[in-house]
Amino acid sequence: MTESEDICQLSVEVSDIVNAFCYEFATERNISEHTLRAYRSDLIDYARWCAREDLDITKVTHRQMRRYLSMLDEAQYQRSTINRKLSALRTFYQWMCVTGHSECDPATVLQGPKQPKTLPHVLQPHDMVKLLSVHAAIDLEGNPRQQTPNDVRDQAILEFLYACGARISEASTLLVSNVDFASAQVKVLGKGSKERIIPLHDLALSSMRIYLRTARTQLLGSHHCEFFFVSSRGNQMGTDAMRKMFKATVMQAGLDSRLTPHDMRHTFATDLLEGGADLRSVQEMLGHANLSTTQVYTHLSPRRLQEVHLQAHPRA
Repeated sequence: MTESEDICQLSVEVSDIVNAFCYEFATERNISEHTLRAYRSDLIDYARWCAREDLDITKVTHRQMRRYLSMLDEAQYQRSTINRKLSALRTFYQWMCVTGHSECDPATVLQGPKQPKTLPHVLQPHDMVKLLSVHAAIDLEGNPRQQTPNDVRDQAILEFLYACGARISEASTLLVSNVDFASAQVKVLGKGSKERIIPLHDLALSSMRIYLRTARTQLLGSHHCEFFFVSSRGNQMGTDAMRKMFKATVMQAGLDSRLTPHDMRHTFATDLLEGGADLRSVQEMLGHANLSTTQVYTHLSPRRLQEVHLQAHPRA
């Protein structure tokens, strides 16, 4: 069932409210399409539940909403999914109260299920070497390899992700005009359309320059594309295609199949802290709004913390 068919099953009034919220939410907060899709889907699921329970979505009580959360738990939804749905409902009811669609906010008093704290997964140095050798011009034994245009592009993507800790969405939307080879830096568009500038090291720059001058031209053919990384058809290479490429590369390298492109970002941050970078600089390069988000990587760098303690503590 498509999203449009799904929302058509709701009453006209509820459909209009959900659509109005999604429109204002997208324009005022400048969120990503992925986040907007998730919020819309969560609200439609909730509105359909209200319809089945014969509840007016604008007059739901906190006890009735708790029933909805209990239903999700009984259906064995993951805790992270339940919390995401509750977050969507909080934002939705706040908006309804402000706009006069509802006089009560049942979500504000509810707490989502506690999630176990897990540390980000990072690649060990020897695993990173394996990963970055799959599409490289030279294999692990030092033998030259004949690269296809796709190999050259995929190598540039992997080097880029590890060199600057970019999100996969930021790699997909990277513009040719935002790669400054002379200054050894890139400008990426992060969450909330916030721009940030990140330095690049020589190995990544070399890989990206080779791709730009050779493989990209071959992949483009007669097409024109403003995006740096392009598909085999000369169009913008989307996030799904990049994830698929990454998974295939992980399998070829013989690494853990659970690895994701985001683990390159985790590894980037951890390696910087291990190398002595300060937390504020890492926060800036990752584009984190809050320092607390970046601080999780300090738990992955006990050696660095020990060094700082020995250097700074008067009795160390």
